[in-house]
Amino acid sequence: MADLLRLLLRVAEKAANVARVCRQEAPLFQLLVQEKTGDDKNKKFVQDFKTLADVVIQEMIRHDVGAQFPEMVGFIHGEESNKFENGLGESVTVTVCSTEQETATLLATVLDGNHTAASLLARAIHRDPVTSDAETDSLTVPLSPSELGIWIDPIDATSQYIEGREEVLEEGHLSPSGLHCALVLIGVFLRSTGEPVMGVINQPFNHKDPASGDWRGKHFWGVSCGSINLCSESRPAAGSEGGLTVVLSSSEKQVVKEALTSLCGPDRLMYASGAGYKILCVIQGLADVYILSEGSTYKWDSCAPHALLRALGGGVVDLKKSLQSSAGAQDLQTELTYHQPNAECKGADRWANNGGLVAYQDCSQLHRVTAALRGKL
Repeated sequence: MADLLRLLLRVAEKAANVARVCRQEAPLFQLLVQEKTGDDKNKKFVQDFKTLADVVIQEMIRHDVGAQFPEMVGFIHGEESNKFENGLGESVTVTVCSTEQETATLLATVLDGNHTAASLLARAIHRDPVTSDAETDSLTVPLSPSELGIWIDPIDATSQYIEGREEVLEEGHLSPSGLHCALVLIGVFLRSTGEPVMGVINQPFNHKDPASGDWRGKHFWGVSCGSINLCSESRPAAGSEGGLTVVLSSSEKQVVKEALTSLCGPDRLMYASGAGYKILCVIQGLADVYILSEGSTYKWDSCAPHALLRALGGGVVDLKKSLQSSAGAQDLQTELTYHQPNAECKGADRWANNGGLVAYQDCSQLHRVTAALRGKL
């Protein structure tokens, strides 16, 4: 398991490099942000180059994990389809090849012969970053990779990534929007129960190097399995009884905002972009609770940060089930799991967190917010 965690930290940093290269290299950045019109409008790769960047990251992670742990092939799931249609109407399946040149050649077929962009992407995919985290070296967890599955969100908060606002990240404060909200999320779950047992989060745009002006990232990780709970972050200090802070989406229902304003006060409701980033805010203690009443997040959004929260003594529950639960909001029936699709849904919605969610640091905080919302939804 230490080998798996080290691998996930490395591939998450590779993914962050790809995300940064797509913004730093002019040939890639132009594809990322331009909006085609007229005859070019049907060229799917240009219309949705951001999706290609997502897919490249997803397939790179799938390739690297499968190469080291072949028993996990077939259980590595991602947000994106890896099939593209180029400008000639040809269907191309995006995969990571064994060499940089082979990957560049494949990507050039998707990019209608743009060899410069294809070569830049391939170089980032095949460049192995240096990562180290001494705490992972002695990790012993009684699990085999053959028992595990993975959820990948290659770039969470894609709209913030594309828009690319460069806001200064203030210590001790969440960032409502901007590049800070874009995250690489890799979550590991038990195939048998769906419990999240390991998570890696990489924030590619954490701060700028003052000398070079280049973006630098930051990684977070957590392991939660039985009595073993380890996390790169410390458990946040407990807040005062009356000082509950909640982070929401700005589009959250008015009835939810009103109920939470009555509970916390108007100054303790905060808003931020990206589901993964909002859960990271709870992990870091920048907010006590994240609430979403809609079923608009997916397993790939929540699996990785859920594992970190579990390692810190918190969790992520289904809001609808918690409001209906006689056990008082949190039990084994309300925690989100990651192994079974919603049978009544189709497409991506099969993996939606349909009941909404609550991410929390502490059970007492979860009880307070569910009590405030009970009967309102």
